[in-house]
Amino acid sequence: MLPHTAPRRLIDPIVRGIARTGLTPNGVTAIGFIVNAAAALLAAQSLLFAAGIVTLTGSALDLLDGALARATGRASRYGAVFDAVLDRYSEVTVLTGILIHLSGAAEHTGAVLVFASITGSVLVSYVRARAEVLGFSLREGLFTRPERVVLIAAALMAAPWWPDALLWALWILAVLTNLTAIQRWYFVQRLSNPRDS
Repeated sequence: MLPHTAPRRLIDPIVRGIARTGLTPNGVTAIGFIVNAAAALLAAQSLLFAAGIVTLTGSALDLLDGALARATGRASRYGAVFDAVLDRYSEVTVLTGILIHLSGAAEHTGAVLVFASITGSVLVSYVRARAEVLGFSLREGLFTRPERVVLIAAALMAAPWWPDALLWALWILAVLTNLTAIQRWYFVQRLSNPRDS
């Protein structure tokens, strides 16, 4: 098993340097996600060695955001949700880049949409579960499980007469599930203490 934290003698000087810049823990988390998104783009373009280096760089920032939050007294329930959700999106984004590399985006749009739909569906539930563990009550959501089931069932039944029905349903599912996860995430921020954000 790999360690989940780095030694404090290595992390503390870096954290002190970041704290002096005024960058917030959530800012470090967001930068980590952006770096992982760049890694995904590199993987999608088959620049795999560079993608690996950039993935390690982005993920290394995950060792710093929590330490920065503790060092600056900015640890919060919302920050924990923010970090956990962006960690999941970072991982999925890199995997999507690998999927595009392996399949070719033009020929396999449906495969990428399925992956994005699965991600959104899982994240809708994950954001709620993570929020409830931290004491938030969260039931709101634009496109929750009942809507997803109806959409997929309707598309499957329509597919024999309308071959593009599944592809259209996957576009809707990919977009609306991820919007719902982001919507729930936003609700967590609104429920949080202002200092938590």
